[in-house]
Amino acid sequence: MISSLTGTKQIPAPKAFIDSNILLYLLSADADKANRAEKIVRAGGLISVQVLNEITNVARRKLAMSWVEINEVLALIRAICPTEPLTIETHDRGRLVAERYGLSVYDAMIVAAALLAGCKTLYSEDMQDGLLIDHQLHICNPFTSFINR
Repeated sequence: MISSLTGTKQIPAPKAFIDSNILLYLLSADADKANRAEKIVRAGGLISVQVLNEITNVARRKLAMSWVEINEVLALIRAICPTEPLTIETHDRGRLVAERYGLSVYDAMIVAAALLAGCKTLYSEDMQDGLLIDHQLHICNPFTSFINR
């Protein structure tokens, strides 16, 4: 699935932030979820270094991918999705988000990067669908019937 993203078609400017779990579905045998994930990526979206770290961890530990395969996947994702850095500002904002909304520290770092980038939507299967964070960022699970109208 992931290889079909390398066509010459221009990807629009990012309007959303994409969590690692959505991008990992690009590697999935579940064609429905892989297609939905690809549609999100084609629409444009930002990621963060935290997302890259999580993809690397899952690819290595759960998918048993080689480092060469992981490097190829990461290079493709980085070519398609602009990547926000992890900064001390991201860390500080993430800690506040974790405390206020009860998110894990790692999820909160992704949320913080999305907030700091000015995103309005965060696509994630793992966080609470419909949650509005800091009057700015909506968490959207693209695999629920709500999004797939």
